[in-house]
Amino acid sequence: MDLPETQFAAFGDDRVAYQTLGPPPGVAGRDLVHTTGVWSHLDIFWEEPAAARSMRRLASFARLIRFDRRGCGLSDARPLDGGTMVDHWCEDLLAVLDACGSQETVLMGNIDAGPLLLEFTRRHPARVSGLIFVFTSACFAQRPDYPQGHPVEVGDAMVEMIAQGWGRTEFAASFDPSQADNPTTLRWYTKLHRAMASPRAVVENLQISASLDARHILPTITVPALSFGRRDLAIFPAAQSRYIADHIPGARYIELPGSDADMLWENADEIHAAIEEFVTGRRPRSSTERVLATLLFTDIVDSTKQLAKLGDSVWRDRLDLHDRIVRDAIDAHGGRLVDSAGDGNLAMFAMPGAAIDCAQSLPPAMARLGLDIRVAMHIGEVELREEGRIGGMAVHIGARVLGLAEAGEVLVSRTLRDVVIGGRFEFRERGVHTLKGVPSKWPLYAVEPPDDGEEAEGGGLRERLRNLRR
Repeated sequence: MDLPETQFAAFGDDRVAYQTLGPPPGVAGRDLVHTTGVWSHLDIFWEEPAAARSMRRLASFARLIRFDRRGCGLSDARPLDGGTMVDHWCEDLLAVLDACGSQETVLMGNIDAGPLLLEFTRRHPARVSGLIFVFTSACFAQRPDYPQGHPVEVGDAMVEMIAQGWGRTEFAASFDPSQADNPTTLRWYTKLHRAMASPRAVVENLQISASLDARHILPTITVPALSFGRRDLAIFPAAQSRYIADHIPGARYIELPGSDADMLWENADEIHAAIEEFVTGRRPRSSTERVLATLLFTDIVDSTKQLAKLGDSVWRDRLDLHDRIVRDAIDAHGGRLVDSAGDGNLAMFAMPGAAIDCAQSLPPAMARLGLDIRVAMHIGEVELREEGRIGGMAVHIGARVLGLAEAGEVLVSRTLRDVVIGGRFEFRERGVHTLKGVPSKWPLYAVEPPDDGEEAEGGGLRERLRNLRR
């Protein structure tokens, strides 16, 4: 995926990394800063399709501005000048706004960004035209007049849990429970965490964030404000998000179901639609984002018979190995596992050649496990849906092609064959077929196995896949 150009704003001798996406200010007429508080990494954030989709959606109605504060991501380290983390964060944002010519912007933040947005607005009110708080807080810790905050022992336990779990899949799964069974997303999240901050910096930043109290700023806010709460979110309870809206004059509060700390999966369409309406003043037209993708389907042949033959325990172990091999092959070829149910998988790839390479590696790897699988492929536009799911006619066509594939075969539609024809792949005609529920008749082609040279080139991956079952 092409990334926006990373640029650097100067603050003294320091450099603050930032990216902009969307039309220039004279065209869009509005700027939107999106920050995740003290944690960020501009480039790695793009590697998760749901995150990229969110940024493109935001940039469709405003110029989107994102930045890594000093001490995080791609920016320089925090200076040792006696300033606080809040001081430096505000300086960094102001430098970025000046560098990209933004005179007035809507500030939007989630995770621990609440106090930072409020403090920047207090210091630079003329630069802020609106505030959006997404599952965040003005004060994390409980105070005598603030029962919504976390008691000291609960806050300390949360800080310890985050510090110990940082960069591990267990913490990522607890942070966004809707993705707990999505290993690809969890691997991305742990990589993002490790890139954002070291374990020692995590503890330091958590302790500072947990001590901030910006509640006194709330009644002084004069710009429009919107606060989202998440009903079952533990780290930033809905009561803290509601407190923000209750104490900013005229602010709006929206409470949503779920327990994710991010805005990328649960209720993503509803959240983005409300943000667009807040920023532009008009309700967005209902639209579904579509992208061109190569789809890969797999299925174990005669799985029920093999289960009956092997028994539950042996079959479960065999299926676990199958799943690991499929996931690793998809990752190794740059794809994304979209869905895994029982003995079947669906993945999507940006490049058809990489998808075919992945597909050809799977039948021989599975044969060494004593499993026969069939693989089918199609290329077409898919609809991007919530929680990383996809839909559309292309998915139905690919599933129908899979139903016609034989054991050990990689069967593709003519559409995909025509895209890569003339390249390094060989195809064998498999006749013209009627696909249930799909208009017209479809010529299908089997991908011929690679020759010895190509087998050698893929030997490294195949050796890795063989080692998985040892």
